[in-house]
Amino acid sequence: MKKGWVAVLLLGSSLLLAACGTATQGAAKDASWTKVEQAGEMTVATSGTLFPASYYNDQNQLTGYDVEVAKEVGKRLDVAVTFKEYNVDGQIASIDRGEADFAANDFGLSKERGEKFMLSTPIKYSFDSMIVRKKDDSGIKSLADLKGKKAAGEPNTSYMRIAEKYGATPVTYDNATNDQYLTDVANGRTDVILNDYYLQKMSVAALPNIPVKILDGVFFNANHSGFLFVKGHDELLKKVNGALKAMQEDGTLATISEGYFQTDVSVKPDKVIKETVTAD
Repeated sequence: MKKGWVAVLLLGSSLLLAACGTATQGAAKDASWTKVEQAGEMTVATSGTLFPASYYNDQNQLTGYDVEVAKEVGKRLDVAVTFKEYNVDGQIASIDRGEADFAANDFGLSKERGEKFMLSTPIKYSFDSMIVRKKDDSGIKSLADLKGKKAAGEPNTSYMRIAEKYGATPVTYDNATNDQYLTDVANGRTDVILNDYYLQKMSVAALPNIPVKILDGVFFNANHSGFLFVKGHDELLKKVNGALKAMQEDGTLATISEGYFQTDVSVKPDKVIKETVTAD
């Protein structure tokens, strides 16, 4: 009888240990910050082509609002910052695969993207607009007029999905520069670009010889953007958010913002945007 009880107890113990092992494996520890801290380096995915969020200046140096904010976060966390460049899909894939710690490229969080990713504290508040030809507004007076027009953008972005929802034909680019986008609208290869208002405002101002403009009075989708993280990397997100909070409080975020946008985009704009348009 004693031997039987011993066998049962040993069997019960092995089951308990197995259950504990399974539970431990299922609740893997978040090492996202530990990895960065031990390496002394933070890898950030960006595009290098999205003015003024991430682009190359006249000295061929990578800069931009998101880039400089990311650099300042690295300083405050006492780690080096290395940038890797991809198109939008590539940036998202890079953080999903662990090749980059987060992505910095004027990212918002769509409903679909929110299932796998999370955003930092907002570093920019804005709304959406459309770039059209100067001479004829590309025949567009409202979102309804997108039907039959050629909309330019990167594939799989919310802007392109909105354009397609309203009947536009997508003309896609792979990490193209702003001058290519604007020139194609001006010469009729495309008709319209949907994107963030402040990015479009700066792009048009930087390339004044290209005859395009932001369509007057058609503004929609009040939004905010930040750095994009994989869900589960809460410790790294917490560290980055702490640095961003300090930058907001001491005015650093406003100073960087004004250097790129000539206004403080780190706070909500005065303009009230009532129209909301989804890509669904």
